[in-house]
Amino acid sequence: MRAIAITACLFFILAACKKSDNYIPPVLSSLSMTSVTGIRNGNSTTNFRFVVNVNPVSDKEIKVTYATKDGSAVSGKDYTPVAGTLTLPANQYSGNIDVILTADSLRQNDQTFTLELSSPVNATLSVTHATGTIQNPGTYLPIDNTGYSTPSDYPGMTLVWSDEFNPKTLNTSNWTYETGGGGWGNNELEYYTTNSKNLFLTGGYLVIEARAEIVGTNNYTSARIKTQNKKTFTYGRMDIRAKLPKGQGLWPAIWMLGNNITQQGYGWPACGEIDIMEFLGNDLKKVYGTVHWGVAGGSHSYIGGNYSLTTGDFNSSFHVFSLQWDDTGMTFLVDDEPFYSASKTDIGSNYPFDKPFFFIMNVAVGGNWPGNPNLSTVFPQRMIVDYVRVFQ
Repeated sequence: MRAIAITACLFFILAACKKSDNYIPPVLSSLSMTSVTGIRNGNSTTNFRFVVNVNPVSDKEIKVTYATKDGSAVSGKDYTPVAGTLTLPANQYSGNIDVILTADSLRQNDQTFTLELSSPVNATLSVTHATGTIQNPGTYLPIDNTGYSTPSDYPGMTLVWSDEFNPKTLNTSNWTYETGGGGWGNNELEYYTTNSKNLFLTGGYLVIEARAEIVGTNNYTSARIKTQNKKTFTYGRMDIRAKLPKGQGLWPAIWMLGNNITQQGYGWPACGEIDIMEFLGNDLKKVYGTVHWGVAGGSHSYIGGNYSLTTGDFNSSFHVFSLQWDDTGMTFLVDDEPFYSASKTDIGSNYPFDKPFFFIMNVAVGGNWPGNPNLSTVFPQRMIVDYVRVFQ
């Protein structure tokens, strides 16, 4: 009997071993989570929803611990921190974890934080964390007002027009947006938009912002505005107070064109061009003043000069770019210092500078003159304009 019992025991052991050879343990579900990118609202809170996915769906309840962790975004200031346990009932494909961003109209670089997962129950983690990227295209930008200023009146002259940029939006009674890409005749790389990411008003300043972002075949965006057919002037003193962007490939300009440019026989360069200020962002101390003229669709002539600062630069503080213009010619100034004059005699035939002209302000990216941005160029870059004033 004892031998029979031993034999039976061995039989059952062998049977159990044979069964274990074919045993397939249950597969644990894997939890994953995707990153979230969104734009912060300046007036109300914004919700970031992180989705935790289950694969494959489990017939058991799953739990996982979660918590936010600061990056360049700070909890309590930029977002409301969260921590806890997410419970996913059996047969559920996903669950949500919401993080609330605080309202903020400050314009600043993107900020990030992470949402981290840990200690899963009845599951494994294929992803342990996801990133929340906060985009901040607000319309409030702190601006250092230091730099040179000019008076609001001059003896013997009257202020006939100005834009001090005090409203919250661009005054379209004064200005028109120009939009598009295509190189603008100079192989430029930007696309000009009407988007508030590229042009906005803040605290009494106009800001034109060049950004590294793709629109169509253009790798950059910016803004360009003009007063054509709205505010035109013949002669006077023009003062524009501005702070300029920096970086290889940046080309801001404050300039004027003859308002007759659209009339037959007066296309560029016959209409005339007055470049009150042009600047190459890789040379922070030098600006240029130039006049262009010629025959419509034909020969082109230009003369001009440049001005270099002895201290400081055109990016870190404000400077005033001025044009004194009368029926004998033009003088260009920086901070009330004349640096170049072009007389009617210097220009000679096809003289166009005795008719109404309009203003243009823009920040170009790339082109024949400045060259293209390189790895040293940091975006966004901004031209900040305090005022445009015309005295006669």
